[in-house]
Amino acid sequence: MSKIDRVLRSNLKLRHLQLLVALDQFRHLGRAAEFLAVTQPAVSKTLAEIERMLDMTLFERSTRGTEPTAAGVSMVRFARSVLAGFERTRDEMAAEASGTRGRTSVGAMVVATPVLLARAVEQLKARSAQTTVLVEEGDLTRLLPKLRMGELDLFVGRLEPGYASPDLETEALYDEPMVAVVRPGHALLAQPASWQALADMPCVMPPPWASLRVKLEQQFFAHGLHPPADLVESASFLSQISFLHQRGAVAFMARGVAEHFAQQGLVAVLDLPVPIDLPAVGLITLRGQPMTATTRLLVECLRGVVGNSLATARHGEQLQHGR
Repeated sequence: MSKIDRVLRSNLKLRHLQLLVALDQFRHLGRAAEFLAVTQPAVSKTLAEIERMLDMTLFERSTRGTEPTAAGVSMVRFARSVLAGFERTRDEMAAEASGTRGRTSVGAMVVATPVLLARAVEQLKARSAQTTVLVEEGDLTRLLPKLRMGELDLFVGRLEPGYASPDLETEALYDEPMVAVVRPGHALLAQPASWQALADMPCVMPPPWASLRVKLEQQFFAHGLHPPADLVESASFLSQISFLHQRGAVAFMARGVAEHFAQQGLVAVLDLPVPIDLPAVGLITLRGQPMTATTRLLVECLRGVVGNSLATARHGEQLQHGR
């Protein structure tokens, strides 16, 4: 057994792992000490102890703070994974002891949160009211690392093909097109909607690195227009709603999300096709990582919501066509 193998298997303790994660998070000995409720000399001593066991430098110290070395980055990733597994096991055992159904952690994009995930959680709670669901919103760049480190059990959102990887299991659930939205009573609602009218308005767009941003800009170019110059760039639903109401801006949302909030009077959907090709909404889990019973139950509920929605949509189409 190599020295590194022996240290990882036997010598490291939870306090060592917690220290590594805190140092990576704060990049400063003093702030890490404050977070861990210990003294700064104690942090320095423990870090030196870990580095001595591994015979490697994990963090470079300077007057500007601490920065992980290549070995430090690997150790922090290991520490986060182990701590996530510890927390999951602790929660499952505590739930079992208290008679509840457990806990699951879900990373979700806005496209899935207010309709799909909310209804699935409602079904889950109907079957087990004391089950806890932790929801963390974000995009793939932020949530996939957490899924890989075990900090999340499941991802729900758009299955961007650029993020496909052998270590990930994906399951497409349904297609969700985009629509353009404004605040209720907006001037654009009183006239035929057009890309020309949108180009002249303040607009909330996805960040420049998002594939959706490129596809939306291509729609303006396809109509011989430049994209709006008065922009706010954000993937946050709260930001979209705020700027729609405060600046009279136009934004783009998944149709199901927009229709959901239109029913609540928060937005109005423009009668304007947004013909862009988008990946399906679905699930991502870590390949080879068994799901907890609670996570499996939530996945069943997510599939059930989609199945019920499709059945309702088909029934509505049949009624519309008089069949």
